[in-house]
Amino acid sequence: MRRIYIHFLLFAVLLTGASKMSGQEVTFKAVAPAAVVEGEQFRLSFILTNKVGRDLRIPDLPDFDILFGPVTSQGHFQSNINGKMTSESSYTYTYTLMAKKAGKFTIPKASIKVDGSNYESNTLQIEVLPPDESSSRQPTTGGNRAEERSSDKRAATVSSDDAFIRAIVSKNDPYEQEGFTVTFRLYTTLDVVNFGKIHFPEFEGFMVEEVDLPMNRQLQLERYNGRNYSTVDLRKTLLFPQRSGQISIPRGSLEMVFSVRSGKMASTFFGSQELMVDVKKELVTNPLTINVKPLPANKPASYANAVGSFSLKSRINSTEVKANEAITVTLEISGTGNIKLIREPAIGFPNNFEVYDPTITNSLNVTTNGLTGMKKIDYMAIPRYEGSYTIPAVEFTYFDPSRNSYQTLTVPEQSLQIAKGDQGSNVGSTFVNRQDVKVEQDIRFLKTGEPSFVSGNLLFVGSLNYWLWYLIPLIILIALFIVNRKQARENANVTLMRTRKANKMAIKRLKAANKYLKEQDKEHFYDEMLRALWGYFSDKLSIPVARLSRNNIEEELSGKGVNEELAARFIGILDTCEFARYAPAESNAEMDRIYNDTMNAIEEMENKLRKAIK
Repeated sequence: MRRIYIHFLLFAVLLTGASKMSGQEVTFKAVAPAAVVEGEQFRLSFILTNKVGRDLRIPDLPDFDILFGPVTSQGHFQSNINGKMTSESSYTYTYTLMAKKAGKFTIPKASIKVDGSNYESNTLQIEVLPPDESSSRQPTTGGNRAEERSSDKRAATVSSDDAFIRAIVSKNDPYEQEGFTVTFRLYTTLDVVNFGKIHFPEFEGFMVEEVDLPMNRQLQLERYNGRNYSTVDLRKTLLFPQRSGQISIPRGSLEMVFSVRSGKMASTFFGSQELMVDVKKELVTNPLTINVKPLPANKPASYANAVGSFSLKSRINSTEVKANEAITVTLEISGTGNIKLIREPAIGFPNNFEVYDPTITNSLNVTTNGLTGMKKIDYMAIPRYEGSYTIPAVEFTYFDPSRNSYQTLTVPEQSLQIAKGDQGSNVGSTFVNRQDVKVEQDIRFLKTGEPSFVSGNLLFVGSLNYWLWYLIPLIILIALFIVNRKQARENANVTLMRTRKANKMAIKRLKAANKYLKEQDKEHFYDEMLRALWGYFSDKLSIPVARLSRNNIEEELSGKGVNEELAARFIGILDTCEFARYAPAESNAEMDRIYNDTMNAIEEMENKLRKAIK
């Protein structure tokens, strides 16, 4: 009986798992690179999830050669979220293809049968790039010793054609307040080993919004100036010019470490191979000049500083209320453009309405086309008298760059019926009657009963209490004046104040870094660490952050008697943090070590600098 019971439990568990698998959604999708090079192999994969399929049918591919496939592989994934176990299986069918010619091609849908049902994949768009022009001109036969010697001379260097950064704008001539993007894109034919110090340019004259980029960005193929490069977007920024005319965006810089050929050969188990070396290269972005066009003249009076494409909705909580009850009119401005900078349209409430400042709520997303979302404006007013009233129509005018003209949206007028208010909140018909008369404050009752008298000899003037009422405030005033003068002198000494607060500010920023350390958020952890370190030196050494560098930090510390070992230790921490931000993911133990080293270094530095700076 016990054995039968165990077998029954196992059968129940398997049945439950099978029912869960059968309830999961079946998907079938095609995956391939967005860009490939003519004559080079690439993989086309079809992925089926949660079910086993049969009779896979792929479309005709006349523009590609099928070199191999399909290769079938199986994967299984399990996760436990809040105690809920989920599992997913996948079956991948992979083909190895080679493009016959350059161009843009569409891979049609494939199909597969699952449990009698037919599933179709998505279509794919693939751009086939021609081979590099430089590589097509190279000889196909070996033996050219002169070219080999020339290649050896250029080894272990990174030329401006091997790696560079471009600042790409989506529009060179936007209107004032019209959003456009600037993308900083890395182009390289080399393997990237590490990132160094990054200095993106400042955007003076623009309102700036950062476009979020995915953390796990992958290199993409792109053809530029007759050569194929691996590219990745380092930063994408949405800009709104705040004035017309020419606005310049200066250069930016980025230090990178590449793996390049050394020109030296070494014998290995697999034969003779060329050695690779790491080379640091500073890449500089191209400066930009943006020609910002002014908005057309004769702006309507209802123009709300809005540029983009918008819609307008309105609603009112009630058109029939009693006096002294609130009325709320809500305007919702939706669309894409400079929503943050839009001025609130004016609503003309009747004169005897008590009007409050509007409440604004923004619900926005940053996209490459601009800020997309909604701006909600709540206007509240309180009618004080009964009667019939009208809220005039509201106009909202914006400039539409796609039409090169101003567009006006109108909200119709609203008719209100205000009934008589409650008895306790009645208001009269004149301004005087609107003031509440309060008993015991404005009108005094006549006092009845026996009066009490005070002797004329007990005068307050000239008594001790009389003089204390003068002396005590005078003493307090003098004490406050002395303390205030002392505090003003200390506050005037900006260097002293920054020096005193340097350690406190560094500890505060390190606490923020510790929070990201616990969350295993590598990018924000190293950002906060660098902000704490550079800010500490700026405050402690009284040098603006823009002028700080490793060289002047070492010089200042040496001049103040700090030993070279401690200074080098601090510079090493700076280098480690800057390189780690873009390096492959560090372990938690490594991040914890960097955090502890920084805390210890700041504590030791604080002890050595305190007496020297004072």
